[in-house]
Amino acid sequence: MKISFELNGELKYLEVDPGERLAALLRRLGMKSIKEGCGTGDCGACTVLVDGRAVRSCLMVAPQVQGRRVMTVEGLGTLDDPHPLQRAFLDSGAVQCGFCTPGMILVAHELLTRNSSPTPDQVREAISGNLCRCTGYVKIVDAVLLAARWKREGKWR
Repeated sequence: MKISFELNGELKYLEVDPGERLAALLRRLGMKSIKEGCGTGDCGACTVLVDGRAVRSCLMVAPQVQGRRVMTVEGLGTLDDPHPLQRAFLDSGAVQCGFCTPGMILVAHELLTRNSSPTPDQVREAISGNLCRCTGYVKIVDAVLLAARWKREGKWR
């Protein structure tokens, strides 16, 4: 079946199998940030933004993004020009092995789009569906709060 959708700002026209999971399609399109952690939506490693909302791409089939906007971490920033949220994760030491980082960043991006002054508890609640086996989440919360401060100071794009 043919679908069209926007991926990181670029319109895509593709032939997909009706049962192909969005996570598999995005990997096929070269999105290396999409990780297959659990395949059941429990770990958050495959999180993407669909129309600005964080979703588990392992739980969606590709046809569900017909006509929608999908963003992965690759669409947020680059190595040469990281998004302030990515920079905050680096500056706060919130990146360990990196497996969970793309999903954490996208969940944080959704939160900060809705609330530029979250409390630590609100950040913890927002990231609660994303598992990290390397940290105690303290540095991740610190990174999101740092990015929130930068956003309020106008250092956000």
